[in-house]
Parts: sequence; structure tokens; C-alpha cells
Amino acid sequence: MGGGQNPKTRKDNVTMSPLQLLYDKDANPSLLNGKTVAVIGYGSQGHAQAQNMRESGVNVIIGQRPGGKNYDLAKSHGFEVGSAAEVSAKADIIQVLVPDHIQGKMYETDIKPHLTAGKALVFSHGFNIHFGFIKPPADVDVYMVAPKGPGHLVRDVFVEGGGVPCLIAVHQDASGKAREFALAHACAVGGGRAGIIETSFKEETETDLFGEQTILCGGTSALIHAAFDTLVEAGYAPEMAYFECQHELKLIVDLIYKGGISRMRDSISDTAEYGDYTRGARLVNDETRKELRKILSEIQSGEFAREWMKENETGRKNFLKMREDGAKHGSEVIGKQLRSMMSWLNDAK
Repeated sequence: MGGGQNPKTRKDNVTMSPLQLLYDKDANPSLLNGKTVAVIGYGSQGHAQAQNMRESGVNVIIGQRPGGKNYDLAKSHGFEVGSAAEVSAKADIIQVLVPDHIQGKMYETDIKPHLTAGKALVFSHGFNIHFGFIKPPADVDVYMVAPKGPGHLVRDVFVEGGGVPCLIAVHQDASGKAREFALAHACAVGGGRAGIIETSFKEETETDLFGEQTILCGGTSALIHAAFDTLVEAGYAPEMAYFECQHELKLIVDLIYKGGISRMRDSISDTAEYGDYTRGARLVNDETRKELRKILSEIQSGEFAREWMKENETGRKNFLKMREDGAKHGSEVIGKQLRSMMSWLNDAK
């Protein structure tokens, strides 16, 4: 037979886990009445969650470094803006939405001194809590509200009257009501309009990192470059290699996004579908699965987290070199030229 999937590795009987979906009707939004939420970081998620909460009736202030473009943006959106320390002192609920690698230091210098008993510390990704880079005092709630979409989508869908599904999790329940606060908070962001799923800091963090490293970013980027190189090395025009190995990927991903892999396969040609079934598993084989399990193990043990934090502590030399090398890859160079011809792309960088 062709190179179909190994029957031993198939998971055909997967069913929904017994997780309860929660909605606006399940929440008590009055819990946030009279509370001040400080959103620290007015980037992609910060601007979306802050505006959505404000329009849900929550008093929101913004923590952002003075002088930066996001400081001015938050001001232009009508928010009270101050330093992370200033807004942490004023807030009842402190939501940390700055990048993972700077959260720990910011927590120690700007947040911890003002994290008094009865307050809540909130995250949209569990990295620093789960791996112990931030260790809050026992007398505060620690919970997570994590929309499952980029900030612009969280904002746009909310403005249109909908919402993006959210995850909530509780790491520490000092008040006895941390879950209820997390649910109300997620609904204020818009999650209750679509559905809210309860998880844990461990599960959210480890699955998020695994997805990024194996398929969403790492695996996809590496496969694009390898496929492009294979065609170019075989003498095909780099323009053709770019279109076939990178540009058209969006068409496939959009189909999967809207209706799953089955929808994608129903939309492509029979020739492409047959090639999917018979050749794909030759790439994702037993060795690939072995490496996937190894990557997951490195995440679970904290090895990756420690490696990444050390990289930042030592000046990011490896990271910046890999970024520079990646930008020089042939698919990036030819892609930039080809995208400049596509007037419908707003951002051809």
C-alpha cells in the first residue's frame, strides 16, 4: 500500500473531553463593580482586552512605559496611563500582558511591592507562573484569562457583537472566589459570548508552547524552507518555489481554519488529496513522532523555559543570529520581491 498513516499511531476515536462550556449567563459581572483593573502592556492583547473590558463597564487603567508608541496609543484611546508601578498601586486586579521574558523582572520591581492582600494577579499565558519565575504571595488570587485569538480579532469580533472563545484557569484561590472572578473577567473581554473553557496553568502553558514549536511556527517554518530549498536546488525557479511552498499555504490554512482538515480535503483536487494521504505520512513518520515527544518532554521538564530565560539573560546572541539568518533565507528574499507586486497585501514586509 501507499505511505498511509501507521494504524498504531492513529487516534480515530477521540471525543470531546467532559469540559463544561461557560457563557455570559454563567457569570456574575457584578463582581467587577467598583474594581479597578490595571492592564500592564498595551500591545496586541492589551489594547483589545482593555477596550473590551471598558465597554463592558469595567474600570480599566493602563500600565505602559512613558514615551513609547503604545503609551501614546493608550492615551489617545482615552485611558488613564501610568507606569507599571503606578497602576499596580491603584488597581485591585493586575493583569500582566507584557512579553514572557520581561514579566519576572517587572513583577519584582514594579508589581510585587504593590501586590497587597486581597488583590488579584492575572495572566493570559501561564509561562512565568507554571515554571516558577514569578511566585506570588499566598494572600492574592492568581488566575488566567486567555482569549484564543490574536488581539485584533478579539477586538474586532467584540465590536461586531460577538466574542472569541476564552480559557480560564485558577492557580491560587485566596479569596475563595478566584474562579468566579476569572469567569466574570473573561466575559468582560467577550469570551462569554462564544464559550469559555476551564483549564489549568500547566495545561495551557505546555500545550501552547508545544503548538508553537512543532506546528504553528517551528515545524511550519522549517518545512517551508526545506521544501523551497529542495525545488531551487533541483533547478526550479525560486519564484515558482515560493508560490508553491509558501504563498499558497494561506489558502490551505484558511480552509482548515473554517472547516477542519476534512473541509480542506473536500476543496482541493483529487490529485492533491491523494498526494496528501500517500506522501504526508512519509514526512511525519516514526522519527518525527519521536522528536515530537522529545520536544514535549523538554517543555514539561522546564528545560525549554530555562533555556529561553538564559538566552535573554545572556544578551540574546543566539536568538538574534537565528532571526538574522532566517530573514536572509531565499524564500524570504524572493517572497519580499513577489509580495511587492501584490497590491492587495497591506503589509508586504
